[in-house]
Amino acid sequence: MRRRLIATALAAGLSAPAAQGQIAGEYVDYTVGDTVFEGYYVRNADLDETRGTVVIVHDWDGLTDYEERRAEMLAAQGYAVFALDVYGKEADPQGVDDYRALSGAMYGDRETFRARLRAGVKAARNQEGAAQQVVVMGYCFGGAGVLELARAGAEAVGFVSFHGGLGTPEGQGYTGQDAPVLLLHGSADPVSGMPDLAALLDELQAAGVPHEARVFGGARHSFTVWGSDDYDLAADRGSWDALGAFLEARF
Repeated sequence: MRRRLIATALAAGLSAPAAQGQIAGEYVDYTVGDTVFEGYYVRNADLDETRGTVVIVHDWDGLTDYEERRAEMLAAQGYAVFALDVYGKEADPQGVDDYRALSGAMYGDRETFRARLRAGVKAARNQEGAAQQVVVMGYCFGGAGVLELARAGAEAVGFVSFHGGLGTPEGQGYTGQDAPVLLLHGSADPVSGMPDLAALLDELQAAGVPHEARVFGGARHSFTVWGSDDYDLAADRGSWDALGAFLEARF
């Protein structure tokens, strides 16, 4: 499933000093029904205790080096990080048509989507050295997945969506969720625009869910994706800093 990316966190100016010790990553198989999934788990194995567990939900192109690099960046800050897999170990999406089909299947079957997301969070908690307190974050399709988990009442200490799909499907809602939600979004996003963000904020307010939004002026949809046409260095740095502050407050 994974494909190599040329751009790096270092090139984006986002690298952080590693905590003392060895950053160790490994691929982890887990199952949902008869389907095998493969996540990526990384932490500083020399730490007596991690600062908390962060779960990353991948973009519509599947679990790639992008999510793995983000996981390693967070592990260097002392977190245990698990990048989950929504599509399955045997999935090998090769282009936009595949991405659209795989992500569309999840949007079309919300119960399966939720089951796979929950299984990834459970797998994260089961890893050696992982803390039970979890923050779930995701990019684009993964950001929509984060909000799906929040609406499903998943147990977490926080949810963070980077330029995610913001719409709430009919029959769903945030009632019963009490963990805070952080929305990191571009004002020029053509996929989920400012009216969508405003509607979601109204919904979170009505449901009594603690929430915050950071809007990056002029940033388009994939503003954190290195090498994409939408990449915006200032918005990438600003949203990463906002994530850092959110994690500090949660753990």
